[in-house]
Amino acid sequence: MSAPLLTLVVPVYNVAPYLPRCLESLAALSPPADEIIVVDDGSTDECPRILAEFGSRLPQMRVIRQENGGLSAARNTALEVATGAYLAFVDSDDFVSPDAYAEALRLAQDDGLDMVLLNANYHFEGREADYPIYANVAATEVITGREWLRRRFRAGRFLHMVWMHLYRRDFIERHHFRFIPRLIHEDVIWTTEALLAAQRVRYTGHIAVHYRIPVRRFNPEQAQRRLQAIVDSSVVNAEALARMADSLDHDAELQGMLSDHLVDGALSVFHKLPKMPDRHAAATTLQRLRESGFIGLLWRHARSAAQRRRLARHWLRSWLAGFGK
Repeated sequence: MSAPLLTLVVPVYNVAPYLPRCLESLAALSPPADEIIVVDDGSTDECPRILAEFGSRLPQMRVIRQENGGLSAARNTALEVATGAYLAFVDSDDFVSPDAYAEALRLAQDDGLDMVLLNANYHFEGREADYPIYANVAATEVITGREWLRRRFRAGRFLHMVWMHLYRRDFIERHHFRFIPRLIHEDVIWTTEALLAAQRVRYTGHIAVHYRIPVRRFNPEQAQRRLQAIVDSSVVNAEALARMADSLDHDAELQGMLSDHLVDGALSVFHKLPKMPDRHAAATTLQRLRESGFIGLLWRHARSAAQRRRLARHWLRSWLAGFGK
């Protein structure tokens, strides 16, 4: 039996309302995926039953169940057992187009690509019209991942979504790319590292994935936990991007672009703090961002006077937050 060509990695956790449509879309893929690895990350809803019901329609689906460890841990579990020559990630509350990977697989094989860069639709569940994440972005020739980063930074729009790419699996394994457990926005580090390492990529513009944008409602306790996790993860992401930027001494232009990108992204932390229901925790977190050197790290990588003015205001607020205790 020949080795599988395409492996799909599908982490699942308490997404019963959305899982059937995701699995329906995987069953409709043409050509079909050779291997689908579903990691049920400790679901407590109807997900196990739904997966069992789809077993006959998706005989290539393997379900691995584990205690809840988060999205990153679920993806890492799948990466350890994947066997396909190429690999893509699908989030279980999204769904894919019937021809999601057909052209990407052909290009990956014909052009010897490390990554094929795809497009996706924002899907608003009927509340408004769907539209593409990358609008009016032309397909590329074979370029390096660094060149794609450079082009997207110049255009002022770069998204990190890991499920917008098809990867050659031996490229992933050669660099031993893995996700950091318990990190929110875990795609940021993975995607940037992968693009910096990739020597041959192409962007096609094909709409492969339909990215669901649900209406979310949180009680104060849930909102506090979520916002705290986002802030803590943003610090880890900014520190990792700073290390990547520092390593680009031979490419001053890209180094500056990545620095600018990481500061702009990290500044969103300071918009999350006022939304925290626990005002004491927000003040403590702001003070910690200064004392830990996070604001200083952003200052060193800031590329514009506007960024530094914003950082100076936040530094002053962080000092006053500590003084007021």
